[in-house]
Amino acid sequence: MGNYARSTSVSPEKSQEEIKRTLRKYGADRFGVMEEREKAHVMFEYSGLLIQLTIDLPARDQFIKTETGKPRSASSVDTQLDQAIRQRWRALLLAIKAKLEAIECGISTIEKEFMAFVMMPDGRPLSDHILPRINEIVSTGKMPKLLVYSNSGKE
Repeated sequence: MGNYARSTSVSPEKSQEEIKRTLRKYGADRFGVMEEREKAHVMFEYSGLLIQLTIDLPARDQFIKTETGKPRSASSVDTQLDQAIRQRWRALLLAIKAKLEAIECGISTIEKEFMAFVMMPDGRPLSDHILPRINEIVSTGKMPKLLVYSNSGKE
């Protein structure tokens, strides 16, 4: 579990509502929250970009034993799991607020802050398309034509 909001008592639902209020405050359109067993998604539209942030939700079996390896009671497992879920939602809220404030202050742009999370026409985030190429570029040292910078604009 991360350190930020490690002992928060704020429910996931309250954090989700705060995320919606924050998105609305900064001008996002069409937003929603969707949860699956192992993941949660916050989706919104901002400046014409469809953005989806996905967080992995902790699994119950992560909390069956203490840090020292001792077994936990079922109620203790549930308590630890609930705490970890609350912490994830608070951390996601913090990340969203920080990104939107950086955009608002002119430190960054929507494209830079949320690039990895922009949904592409194939239903996958841009990061799914770009990260494998970045790894290839780093390992080979070769820039693909599309990413080669040109002052003349002729490439």
